[in-house]
Amino acid sequence: MEQRIWTYEGQELIAHRRKSDGAEQALIRHLQETSQLARGFAAKIGLSEIGEILGLLHDFGKASDIYQGYLRSKEGLINPDQDGYVDAHRGEVDHSTAGAQLIYKKLSYSDNAKLILMQVLSLVLASHHSGLIDALTPDGRNNFMRRITKPEEDTHFIEAKAKLVKIERELDDILILAPEKVLLEKMSKMRESEAESQATLSFKHGLLVRFLLSCLLDADRLSTSDFETPENKIVRGYGRYLPWTILIERIEKKFSEFDLKTASMDKNSQAYKVNQIRAQVAQACCDFASEPKGIYRLTVPTAGGKTLASLRFALHHAQAHTNDKERIERIFYIVPYITIIDQNANEVREILEQQNECDKVVLEHHSNLTPEKESGRHSLLAENWDAPIIFTTQVQFLESLFGAGTRNTRRMHQLANSVVILDEVQTIPIKTTHMFTTALRFLVHDCGSTVLLCTATQPPFEATGNPYRDLNLQPRQHIMQDEEALYKELKRVDVYDERKPLGWTYPEIADLAKRALLEKGSVLIIMNTRASALGIYREIKARNWTETYHLSTNMCPAHRFDVLNRIKAKLAANEPVICVSTQLIEAGVNIDFGAVIRALAGLDSIAQSAGRCNRHGLRNSPGSVWIVNPAEENLDPLRDIRIGKEKAQTVLDNYNDNPDAYERDRIGLRSLTSYYNLYYNQRQNELDYSVGVNTPIGRDDDLFNLLSANTISTKIYQRNSQDTINLPLRQSFQSAAKTFQVIDSATQGIIVPYKDGEELITELSRASELEKQYELIKKPQRYSVNLFINDFDRLMRIGAIREVQENSGIYYLAKEYYSDEFGWSENKVGLMDVFDV
Repeated sequence: MEQRIWTYEGQELIAHRRKSDGAEQALIRHLQETSQLARGFAAKIGLSEIGEILGLLHDFGKASDIYQGYLRSKEGLINPDQDGYVDAHRGEVDHSTAGAQLIYKKLSYSDNAKLILMQVLSLVLASHHSGLIDALTPDGRNNFMRRITKPEEDTHFIEAKAKLVKIERELDDILILAPEKVLLEKMSKMRESEAESQATLSFKHGLLVRFLLSCLLDADRLSTSDFETPENKIVRGYGRYLPWTILIERIEKKFSEFDLKTASMDKNSQAYKVNQIRAQVAQACCDFASEPKGIYRLTVPTAGGKTLASLRFALHHAQAHTNDKERIERIFYIVPYITIIDQNANEVREILEQQNECDKVVLEHHSNLTPEKESGRHSLLAENWDAPIIFTTQVQFLESLFGAGTRNTRRMHQLANSVVILDEVQTIPIKTTHMFTTALRFLVHDCGSTVLLCTATQPPFEATGNPYRDLNLQPRQHIMQDEEALYKELKRVDVYDERKPLGWTYPEIADLAKRALLEKGSVLIIMNTRASALGIYREIKARNWTETYHLSTNMCPAHRFDVLNRIKAKLAANEPVICVSTQLIEAGVNIDFGAVIRALAGLDSIAQSAGRCNRHGLRNSPGSVWIVNPAEENLDPLRDIRIGKEKAQTVLDNYNDNPDAYERDRIGLRSLTSYYNLYYNQRQNELDYSVGVNTPIGRDDDLFNLLSANTISTKIYQRNSQDTINLPLRQSFQSAAKTFQVIDSATQGIIVPYKDGEELITELSRASELEKQYELIKKPQRYSVNLFINDFDRLMRIGAIREVQENSGIYYLAKEYYSDEFGWSENKVGLMDVFDV
């Protein structure tokens, strides 16, 4: 029989009150329910008792009279004239510190193992509403001790302890089992070799703490949400998904269809050869699936069928490890750009998901869902990646590992016991390299996962210059054993180095496009900046040769999607067409032009751009790729592209001197290897996410250090306090998380009046309540663009941007500043700019 605790004004202690019917969730039930859920999540990495303790103590402070009064006052059960009323507008009462203080008092004056257990538990408990707090702040203050010694009048620890005797008794029963020994053993085994540096080990220990916070966050939210909305339980999968065998049957059926299609093709055609190579890649992935869990590399030229081949590996690999102690529970497909996630997810969904299985097999998680995919059901499952196959973005993946707050952190534990496919892995931001590689090692070595690095242009993660933070990939970890031969076999384009001493003007590039159009029937021009893409688009458009389209992030996602579909229709009908785009089209987009003109950039970008040319080998002759150096393109603000361009120039110059040294392929493996060696060598000091005095950290340092040994903060503390610090964990977790950004430049989102965006702006302008406005703004971001702050300020000054309502903080672009050809503009869109839809 469930014990009930009646210690607040003769009423039962409660954790939550349901708005719909006033039902109350007993505090002790919530603690025990969260405890069991967190135990299960933490068991994935062998720390079940740690998870159990976290669940038991996370809301320990809710037992205080002031919190119970606050909760009932907030719900209108106590009015301001009654005793026990607490003004809810003054902010929430601290209820997360008391549990941390209980652990501190029990374990702080113990041996080293218990001291580590104390700090890990206390950090997580104190952080479950804010995200991980700093142990040491960047300026050397001991924030952990400040929090843990918070006064009784603020935490109500003694009062809560007196009321939750049963919970403390359960805690003591767990502590008898010596969980500190299990934790210490786990942390010791995280050292992958005797030579591993202390900094790298400390970084992984920090990830372990974040993982445990993730377990608690998900358990807490599940218990709370499923109480407040009981019907959630019908929607959730709770890890109970279709067997891998069923999904394998479905994908193998598709590969059988591919084989039949290939068998019916002309054996002498280039398309037949391409399909045969794709079949070989897919079979190699299937054969490799029985390998142990680990980090593997799938290097295949563009259009080599990586999406389905890698998924075939993942499904068979998951099935091969069904009987493992830690079986594989999920497959993650991580893509760099929202532009390609729809395409890949839809392709996989058509193969693996039947009509009555919406979101039960394939779940997309990104900000650009189409209206038909956006639903309450989908949002619920995306909160904690509750599906067997998840398609999400690099941003979401990296934010789950390093981002601020609790929403992203909650999902992190689902990465354990998973296959993580990282598509187009060369696009990982250079500054995050060592954080990324060390996190992958943590997921594989310490969380039972497998990682597959997929791209045509593999970065040298096994040789970044720091052996403690490299991936240490060996040849046996390459799925395709003869990658060079594969590149030769799948070569479908000729690459021409057309650089000029003085560079190419816009009219000259337009002339080249006309020649390419006459020779190849369709042309894709990819520029490095939005300004140059728009300049060349206007140059070609003015000549009125053929249908010409523009693509850039000046256009909202729905707009880009529509334009891409128009282009694909033209290509499918073999009609002449030119597209002028920024680099958003170069990686992963399934589109096939006869010719590509690429502005000089990193060699990896040039190779990816070439993958949009003669993609399926359907043309009678090789596609043509021209590399040009635009005279009018300003790359000063774009450091990554500028350095990539410089290193590509060096490789191209060396190639011209000795083509045989590069197998006579400007974008082949030897050329790419040479390029990456030059590129990473120059950027050796940028791989740990450097920060400076103008960042929130306020000094020159790097996030890897702040999330590991935190040496500078430790020295500042010791200098200021004249004492050594007795903390096993010293990381500036919160400061680092608030500084971490996948994309460097700060941006401001605005809604644009494209199609349904116009209606959304009208609805927001008419919404009478702030709450209604924010409900509307949660609609898919398909009608928004993100502006750099200088662009936003400039458009504000000329009156092009307005608020939907005064002081709402929600902005939209005036209709006259949005073109159906090229998106937002600083100038009013005239009749000449209107696109004939």
